[in-house]
Amino acid sequence: MLQSEYQSLLTPIQQFLACTTPTAWIERAKDPQQLEILLTDHLVCELKAAQSAMYLIRKYAVDEHSAEALLQWLKPYEDFTYRQQGDWRTLADSKLKKSMLPKASSPYGQELIDKMVLLIKEELHHFYQVLEIMQSYGIEYQKITSSRYARGLLRHVSTYEPAALIDKLICGAYIEARSCERFAQLAPHLPQALNEFYCSLLRSEARHYQDYLQLAEQVAGHDISERVAWFGQVEAELILSADEDFKFHSGVPV
Repeated sequence: MLQSEYQSLLTPIQQFLACTTPTAWIERAKDPQQLEILLTDHLVCELKAAQSAMYLIRKYAVDEHSAEALLQWLKPYEDFTYRQQGDWRTLADSKLKKSMLPKASSPYGQELIDKMVLLIKEELHHFYQVLEIMQSYGIEYQKITSSRYARGLLRHVSTYEPAALIDKLICGAYIEARSCERFAQLAPHLPQALNEFYCSLLRSEARHYQDYLQLAEQVAGHDISERVAWFGQVEAELILSADEDFKFHSGVPV
């Protein structure tokens, strides 16, 4: 990736986020002994990103049969990750086997389907790529606990619609933007193959956060900049505060 393209992707993300990753997190992350936990957590984060997008489609956009097809699409990945069943090499064969049909009552259904199905495909591809990298380093997948990060954002989601959907989309934008920022911060300190992989993720992750924001604005139908900025402060607090659990999206290491 050319330096000019690299910076053009990062600049709007840096402007969107309310803080940069603390130096203390980078120092911990570049320790070779942390590579296993970073890759494992990154792997799980890719699946959770796909699950979050699937949830939005199933709840807000598609009919019952399409919702079931989405569940079947993700099931092999979930079986491997949460139940440690199946051979990871077969995951590349898992495909969405039918077209998604929007609910007639959803004015933004098709737009949400188009953006989220593409996001799911890309996140699952990244999931597989991380597994390949783990194999190359001799790292066997082991289940780990979730970090506080996504929970810390989503606990502030409104309890009524359409505000709840708007908030979930804003949270999705911040999660994707922070992932992108951390790929960029971490890449220079990693072995060459991992450096190139994380740089290659910048294109899709940068688009993902923009897709979430655009959907939030479309659903709202009015200016949501105050709500976006409020969640930005919540997100920054999670990143800048002390955190005993070191993960890909964790705060300042204790």
